[in-house]
Amino acid sequence: MKEGLKQLLRRLADKYETADFLNGDPSWFMHQVEGDDNREAVAFVASVLSYGSRKQFLPKIQSILNASGNDVHNWIKDGNFEDFMPERDASCFYRLYTVSQMNLFLKSYRKLMLEHGTLGGFVAHGKSGSALDALRLISGYFSSQGVGVIIPKDTTSACKRLCMFLRWMVRRDSPVDLGLWSGFIDRRTLIMPLDTHVMQQASELGLMKSRTATMSSALALTRVMLEVFPDDPLRGDFALFGLGVSS
Repeated sequence: MKEGLKQLLRRLADKYETADFLNGDPSWFMHQVEGDDNREAVAFVASVLSYGSRKQFLPKIQSILNASGNDVHNWIKDGNFEDFMPERDASCFYRLYTVSQMNLFLKSYRKLMLEHGTLGGFVAHGKSGSALDALRLISGYFSSQGVGVIIPKDTTSACKRLCMFLRWMVRRDSPVDLGLWSGFIDRRTLIMPLDTHVMQQASELGLMKSRTATMSSALALTRVMLEVFPDDPLRGDFALFGLGVSS
């Protein structure tokens, strides 16, 4: 990669990884609640709903915070979500997710909480040293509980929302990301959250050739970002976001 492009990406990362990035981003919600366990739970629920139009999914995330009284962790752990997300309600909650599917997701998440305390506790107990290990643990657990659609069944796809969630959990010393899992996952192993926007920007810069959002293509783009940000490849996520805003 040419040095000029590396410098551009570093400048964009510096410019856009600020508190202003939170405005209109799903990461905003995890900064609106108290307590690390609660921030983690809000982040996880927000991440699984973060697809499609922000104008549509941001209010859905807010509705969960409202229903929980801003205490999503205990709302799930205590089973209080059942009134808001009835098991037998087959109506649509958001796009591909029905209320009953959300109920199963939250029940499975509750079971994990009761066994491990938090999702972070579950991942740490699984001795995952890398982001890919963590993705496999999380997708494997929810798949074993019969949760489809909401959580990828495996790591064949790019797992964009889970990769974004891991960025929030692992990167420390950031005005955006929380760094709650920085003690047991190395941020150098984080994987680029690959969506249409990121792929378009990366392709235009010649950073990737694939036009398919797979784990292989996400890993390939991450390796390129490691050339620019050797200690923290997901600074590249902010850089590509900034490139889209600036162009």
